[in-house]
Amino acid sequence: MDLLVLLLLCTAPLIRGYRSGLVIDSCEDMKFHYSGLSAQTAPSPFIVTTEQRRYRLGEDVKVELQGPASTPFTGFLLEAIEVGSETPVGSFAIPAGAAKLLTCSQRPNSAVSHTSGFNSSYIQVTWRLEPSRDIKTVQFRASFVQNSTTFWVNVTSPVLTFTNGRAARSAGSLTGNGSTDPAPLVKSARSISSANCGVTKVCFSHPASCDPAVSSSCYFMSAMMSSNGTAVQYEMTGPYEGYIAFGFSDDQRMGNDDIYVCVTDSSGQAVVQHMYSTGRTTPQARPLGNVYNVTTSLQNNVISCSFTTTDIISIQGTSGFSQSYYFMFVHGRSSNGQIQKHSADFVSTTKMDISTPVVVSNSGFPDIIKAHGSLMLIAWMTTGSLGMMVARYLKKMAKGTRMCDKDLWFVVHVGVMCMTVAATIIAFILVFSHARDWSGGAHPVLGCLVMILSFFQPIVAMLRCGPQHHLRYLFNTSHFLNAVIIKSLAVAAIFTGLGLIDSSDGWLMKVMGGFLAWEALFYIMLEIHNGRNKHADSATVELESELVKIDGLLIGLFFLGNICFLVALLVGIGER
Repeated sequence: MDLLVLLLLCTAPLIRGYRSGLVIDSCEDMKFHYSGLSAQTAPSPFIVTTEQRRYRLGEDVKVELQGPASTPFTGFLLEAIEVGSETPVGSFAIPAGAAKLLTCSQRPNSAVSHTSGFNSSYIQVTWRLEPSRDIKTVQFRASFVQNSTTFWVNVTSPVLTFTNGRAARSAGSLTGNGSTDPAPLVKSARSISSANCGVTKVCFSHPASCDPAVSSSCYFMSAMMSSNGTAVQYEMTGPYEGYIAFGFSDDQRMGNDDIYVCVTDSSGQAVVQHMYSTGRTTPQARPLGNVYNVTTSLQNNVISCSFTTTDIISIQGTSGFSQSYYFMFVHGRSSNGQIQKHSADFVSTTKMDISTPVVVSNSGFPDIIKAHGSLMLIAWMTTGSLGMMVARYLKKMAKGTRMCDKDLWFVVHVGVMCMTVAATIIAFILVFSHARDWSGGAHPVLGCLVMILSFFQPIVAMLRCGPQHHLRYLFNTSHFLNAVIIKSLAVAAIFTGLGLIDSSDGWLMKVMGGFLAWEALFYIMLEIHNGRNKHADSATVELESELVKIDGLLIGLFFLGNICFLVALLVGIGER
């Protein structure tokens, strides 16, 4: 008994002066000045919300403080402040006996706190801006007390902006459950960063270890478990196409995944959606569940969402925060809040547990995709170029030399072009066997056109008429034009493909640009030199031999640079 009395005497100072709600000394910093205690750093289970995102002068705004029914709060302090300032604005009205009005910064009724004996998971108050010419952007902030040792400070609401128009509608769009007028951004994408990754939160990003606070090209998600293990705060951000999403899976393939999506709705507002995928079809929407502290942003072509949830991860056969999952991150286009097939995905190399703070490494792009890109690059930037140059510029180099009863240049041309077509077919089969579906964008369209035209090019060549036939010129012209078209489409396909896997600095695209410029330079030089060769048809054998040697030297120099560019790109693709 003596021990119990001693314990009560020791803990009494911690809560003295706050049971009654007289917390005026906390107005400036929103902190409950308990001796020797610090506020919680984990996400608060309690939230501050409003029924609207805009307000008009003289309009009442309903403000709600709430938390899980199983976790009531025993004390609170609520203020409205102008964004960018610490000065309270407006005045509150409260239900009789439910709360206490305070005077902060010499402004009557500018704050609300609990009364003695308060113990609830919900309270609603009304706020109104005093008549003024100043148009203010307002945010509500609150501090919550759960018990004598557990409290949170500066829990903020979505931003509320002034409008001269009609009153705003319900802010259901915060969680994707309704539609509103476009609202101001709640949380800047720049406020999401890689700080504390591996210390207090699990992080997953592409490119690996990028920081969204530094690079706008960073795809990033994080998960931070609350101290009691009952809630998780999630963040995700990335370049805006229409949506970004992260999910948890039992394997590294799509299907049977618990997914959260950050997407723009029909009004252009970023919202959070919860989905579940059962196969390779469009994921099905799920109720958002117990999600709170939702903040969203769409700014400078970067979309981001942050929220806290007590709902556990749940996939077929596995559930719970403490289980291990593969992390997935995807992005793609959307239409009126409906997501379309993702344009790219990143998957973790191993299963991870979100309750253990680490920096999760991603597996980059599948090897089969890298093989596809490498084969197309080799086919149309090296072997294809060799075949075209041999046929156009080196016919005279081995004049009179034959192989298999054919001119040597012809045998070389047919051989390398058959290799080019074979590599194209293999690359085409690889990517479709992996995707098993049609992806959006220009890249697959260009790839299919290259495949179709490449397939028919050698077939038409085998059916050509003889060299002396009066219609032979039709074949020569069509064969040449089709080759130029295929080459152009292939280059465009390579650029769009590299764009899908390139890093934020665009290194692959820059190297590919140099590769193309190098090839274009030598085509121009060879065309100029080829024009001189035509004027030398009646020249001496020695002069003709000298011109042919120059052709060979130019093509040899070209392929020296070609191999250098090719190796650089292959290494870059392999590192993705």
